[in-house]
Amino acid sequence: MDFARQQRDPTRHLIGITCVILVHVLVIYALVTGLARKAVDVIKKPLTATIIEEIKAPPPPPPPPKKIEVTPKVIPQVQPYVPPPDVPVPTLSEPVIAAVTPTPPPEPVAIAPPVVAPPAPPKPAIRRGIVPLTRVSPEYPQEAVRKNISEGNVIARLNIDEKGNVTDVKIVEAKPPRVFDREVI
Repeated sequence: MDFARQQRDPTRHLIGITCVILVHVLVIYALVTGLARKAVDVIKKPLTATIIEEIKAPPPPPPPPKKIEVTPKVIPQVQPYVPPPDVPVPTLSEPVIAAVTPTPPPEPVAIAPPVVAPPAPPKPAIRRGIVPLTRVSPEYPQEAVRKNISEGNVIARLNIDEKGNVTDVKIVEAKPPRVFDREVI
């Protein structure tokens, strides 16, 4: 079944509408016949209210007084000063050296000459002022034409191997950024 069609069906709401109309008819009938006045009379009957006093519990008995125990102060006994007994100190006689025998000096430790490490292989020399074999003029980027950029600067770092081939290109600085980078690479 289609849910939208089921919601638009007026017979489905007929039961609810009928219940609401019946409730309204009953309320109007009760007001007209005076049932409401009879209900008010029943409610108006005098009410008797009595106040019930709370029964208070007797206060707890006071706590018994605490006994205070008095302890007598203990006076420390001072022992009289007894000087230490005089004991004579025995004198020690020093041993007498009859003759001194010279000890031979220790033999010097032989020091081995340091081991010479083999020389490191020479580093390839860094050459400055490298001139390109062929000069290629780069194409002007379309993005620069669209943005109306007339000039720019790009600083790149190139790694060149022993054969003279470029192995790695890194853009260090570009003004304006990311416009002329592709043309440099």
